[in-house]
Amino acid sequence: MGNAEPHKSSSGNSIRFPLSFSFAMGAVAGLVTLVSSAGGTIHGLRWDLGGIAFGIAFIASLLISSLLVMGHKENPDYLSEGSGVNRKSSDRLDAARQSRENAERAARQKAAQASDEADRAKADNEGEPGEESHPDQS
Repeated sequence: MGNAEPHKSSSGNSIRFPLSFSFAMGAVAGLVTLVSSAGGTIHGLRWDLGGIAFGIAFIASLLISSLLVMGHKENPDYLSEGSGVNRKSSDRLDAARQSRENAERAARQKAAQASDEADRAKADNEGEPGEESHPDQS
């Protein structure tokens, strides 16, 4: 009854990358400790400290990189649809631009209709019988 994840064999979920990354980190830490703990060319190399540094760096980086690889999970497709934080900004901008253009078009049509009605009303008032218009009267 739990959330079963599909078993895909992808290279992202393999152990090869975290293991090789951790080995490289451990080798660098061991080499730096081996050389720096000697205290100069007179003294010999401290293999014990180099080995300890390698082990600590290897285990720590293996733990962190494995947790990061295991924690990675792709989002399902349905999460990117609808409203919310997973929407693409280009879709939002296109929708806003479209709604602004629709509002401007509606405002122009409303202004044109109002202008047409005003012209008709003016024409109707000028043509009424009983009212005479004199050019010297304003």
